[in-house]
Amino acid sequence: MTHWFHRNPLKATAPVSFNYYGVATTPAASKICNDLRSSRARLLELFTDLSCNPEMMKNATDSYFSLLQGFINSMDNSTQESKLRYIQNFKWTDTLQGHVPSITEDEAKEVHKSLKIAAGIFKHLKENHIPKLITPAEKGRDLEVRLIDSYIIQCQAEAQEVTIARAIELKHNPGLIAALAYETANFYQRADHTLSSLEPTYTVKWRKYLHLKMCFYTAYAYCYHGQTLLASDKCGEAIRSLQESEKFYDKAEALCKEYGETKGPGTTAKPSGHLFFRKLGSLVKNTLEKCQRENGFIYFQKVPTETPQLELKANYGLVEPVPFEFPPVNAHWTPETLAAFDLTKRPKDDNAKPKPEEELKPVKEPDIKPQKDSGCHIS
Repeated sequence: MTHWFHRNPLKATAPVSFNYYGVATTPAASKICNDLRSSRARLLELFTDLSCNPEMMKNATDSYFSLLQGFINSMDNSTQESKLRYIQNFKWTDTLQGHVPSITEDEAKEVHKSLKIAAGIFKHLKENHIPKLITPAEKGRDLEVRLIDSYIIQCQAEAQEVTIARAIELKHNPGLIAALAYETANFYQRADHTLSSLEPTYTVKWRKYLHLKMCFYTAYAYCYHGQTLLASDKCGEAIRSLQESEKFYDKAEALCKEYGETKGPGTTAKPSGHLFFRKLGSLVKNTLEKCQRENGFIYFQKVPTETPQLELKANYGLVEPVPFEFPPVNAHWTPETLAAFDLTKRPKDDNAKPKPEEELKPVKEPDIKPQKDSGCHIS
């Protein structure tokens, strides 16, 4: 799915040594610092490791977060923050301002699950940690609420795309597929609207992607809604619904070209080259022609001039973020270990001396070459 979903660049980060000489006063405290350094380095390596799978990523993340929690929460089971909460600054780059083989059913499930987990992580950060930052997130920066909301909604929308592909593959009821497509189009529209008040220089490419996906799934919704109407002997209304589907498909096709030509951060997806995209064009054309033939031979119904209103609600398959929880605190963290960090022994001029800017090298992302056209075949 590398060339189906748009992705902003991976964030680069400055190295963190966790060397607190003098502050870490016991071997146990020093061990936590050493383990933090190695577990963080391992986690960052996995982001560009093509052999990494979800289990490896989760284990590495749990290992790092189990250690990091001692720097976030107190060890006495209270709601107080750790005394080490602000001992370390982390530096990251800013995301916006700075054809693959057909996947198996198990792989599709992993994609679906991972996107829901990602939405849950963004939601957890928004509700529990970003409000506690010393410096409020700047407008248009990665931790600003509008960007976080867009990431949450996009993760939900893309997870729902997997649901739709599965429903189509298994030939589920057209009414259900139409409703899921309509809900997914609304997700993309909401994500686009969330970014609309940000600086266009940084968001135009991302918004083109969101807009084309909104048009694409609106076309899907009208197409399958037309099939539902035809099955109910409402052939005239079905024709009008298919005509609207054709209009939105043409819009999506034009936006694919605009998106590909738009400069901006992130990878460039190529949805119009996917079989899943092209199949919809053929489906709309063939279904519309079928409805027109049936109307000419059997129904003789008038085709409405007004645009049909989609008031569809999916009762199944809707995606919600998976609630995120930190792993259990690492066993090395105890009240005694925390007490062994003596903040009074920090160098007095630690914050007084201006430090040279650390170079943040861009993350070299793996170059995944498409092997053949993908039809998003997941059965």
